[in-house]
Amino acid sequence: MEQLTLSACTHAEGTITLPGSKSISNRTLLLAALATGNTEIRDLLASDDTSRMLEALQLLGVQLENFANNAWRVGGCGGNLPNKGSANQPVNLFLGNAGTAFRPLTAALAFSGGHYYLHGIPRMHERPIGDLVDALRQAGAQIAYLEKEGFPPLKISPAKPDCNQPIKIRGDVSSQFLTALLMTLPLTQQEATIEVVGELISKPYIEITLNLMARFKVAIQRDGWKSFTVPADSRYHAPKEIFVEGDASSASYFLAAGSIAGNVTVEGLSKDSIQGDVRFVDALCLMGGKISYGANHVTSSKADNILPIDLDCNHIPDAAMTLAIMALFAQGTTTLRNIASWRVKETDRIAAMATELRKVGAIVEEGADYIKITPPTQLTPNAVIDTYDDHRMAMCFSLVSLGGVPITINDPQCVNKTFPDYFEAFKKIAS
Repeated sequence: MEQLTLSACTHAEGTITLPGSKSISNRTLLLAALATGNTEIRDLLASDDTSRMLEALQLLGVQLENFANNAWRVGGCGGNLPNKGSANQPVNLFLGNAGTAFRPLTAALAFSGGHYYLHGIPRMHERPIGDLVDALRQAGAQIAYLEKEGFPPLKISPAKPDCNQPIKIRGDVSSQFLTALLMTLPLTQQEATIEVVGELISKPYIEITLNLMARFKVAIQRDGWKSFTVPADSRYHAPKEIFVEGDASSASYFLAAGSIAGNVTVEGLSKDSIQGDVRFVDALCLMGGKISYGANHVTSSKADNILPIDLDCNHIPDAAMTLAIMALFAQGTTTLRNIASWRVKETDRIAAMATELRKVGAIVEEGADYIKITPPTQLTPNAVIDTYDDHRMAMCFSLVSLGGVPITINDPQCVNKTFPDYFEAFKKIAS
């Protein structure tokens, strides 16, 4: 296994330009493919997840052109994906471990009138998709599980769309399920109402979805977070040009580094970001961080003291992982709550985080939807951190080195999922 050892450091200073948001990138690619007209997408994230989406769209017959650095021209198919495969030879789509590609494509292909086979790496086949499939079946989708009930791989056949009854979907497993439904129901051309059962988690990710759908001229009617209605005869129309914001989740590592050890500016993000994870900054301030904003940048300066917090993290599920590392530097016990969605991500993040935090000396208590972290008096040097093929585990634990201890990261290339140059960027600011 490849390993990367980060030297002990105590200072962080510099400016980082963020890669594009993964959530925005893959949503925008799919909406552009389904729209009428051509869309030029600029500042698209270059990563494993977006590569899986681009590969899938190309296999489905979508016209794609990489006409400049991180800029793609997408030829919209007007809701009619060209390659529909056949019953004997479905379109074979391998999507790795890219949830932001697998879930929306499952929904979109369910109403594309074709035959498709969707699969990924073994971990993707462990990530539940049953609630999304159940919802799609309520609207007439024909989806079969090929191995374990409720999990990929999937076989999709032509649907018989029927949206006369409200479509019910659980809101407490993954916001990607609701995102997938919202993005795909315009393909039915019918009025469709979605009713959320239970509490909807990760609401800011739904805000991203609704914002981007509106950019493509589909306006959703909503009753708070309980129901969403797609008007009949809705159609996506290309906005001609769209820019992808810098990734707010990736910003969290550098903003945390500034609060722990110096002064760091991240470019490509503003206070007006449509991404929920920009609110990580609020949590950082609660921990004593010093933050200032510019037109397209955020600067984080060293905290006088890092304070423990007890925080509901439903609104920042990905960036909350960075708070777990910040807890190592706090003056007391930190509790992060309402993070059950961590358990169905790239790995079981609650279990993984607890295991690895203990390696650096923390006392950790984990529950079904929370983690409680008491920092050690002194961080354990030379810990070897397992990353579980999870990009955010690798990026989070790099911050431990700012405590003046060397740390080794196993499988550092897993950051290719969202930030291939992460460790090069981190080394530029850390000394």
